[in-house]
Amino acid sequence: MVSKNQIKLIKSLHQKKYRNLNSLFIAEGIKVINELIREGMDLHTLYATSAGKFTKIDENKFFEISESELKKISFLKTPNHAVAIFKIPAAKKINNKSLVVALDDIRDPGNLGTIIRLCDWFGITDLVCSINTVDCYNPKVVQATMGSLARVNITYLELEEFIKESGSDVFIADMEGENVYKTNLPSNGILIMGNEANGISQSIRKAASKKLSIPRFGSLQKTESLNVATATAILLSEFKRRS
Repeated sequence: MVSKNQIKLIKSLHQKKYRNLNSLFIAEGIKVINELIREGMDLHTLYATSAGKFTKIDENKFFEISESELKKISFLKTPNHAVAIFKIPAAKKINNKSLVVALDDIRDPGNLGTIIRLCDWFGITDLVCSINTVDCYNPKVVQATMGSLARVNITYLELEEFIKESGSDVFIADMEGENVYKTNLPSNGILIMGNEANGISQSIRKAASKKLSIPRFGSLQKTESLNVATATAILLSEFKRRS
């Protein structure tokens, strides 16, 4: 049985303030949970309908629950067999000698989760987020990362100060920028992606070393912009192809 206090804790972790207060976050689904465990995330508690689908689980941290109990603690419309609580890892130092992706107030959990997966795919070890960017331990973000959350060092800070102190070249995505397919790109620097509705803030734009654009090839050319995660994928592909 899941106790009332356990249910209360799990449900509270849907909110950022309680995640920060308890230094805990939740993950759902066998694949995501197993991936986080394999990558060394510190498991606090696991609630699942069966223990057989998980490996290396401390029996003191495992609680077998019914489908009805799972529905009480899951945030998904269709619960996926298990809910786990993990400890939020301590912050790590940012490696400024490689390519760093920085996000200026990304608000959509799906976009952030996809960008974290892209960083993992393209070997970006550090993702820097502005203070107002959606929390990477939001359950929807965790779900969208499919385990990549454990392989990317994510840091929240004042973005403008970070840029000034880094001493690195700063690249931003801009419709009026230089064609990325014809630009010489370095192996290190900071690539900044902006807010879904408003783009990159003016203060950050002023700090940019170079503006990069992704040209439109359609004959009509009426599409105003690309989704921020899609644009990130294209730009990272170009950075890595040239390195």
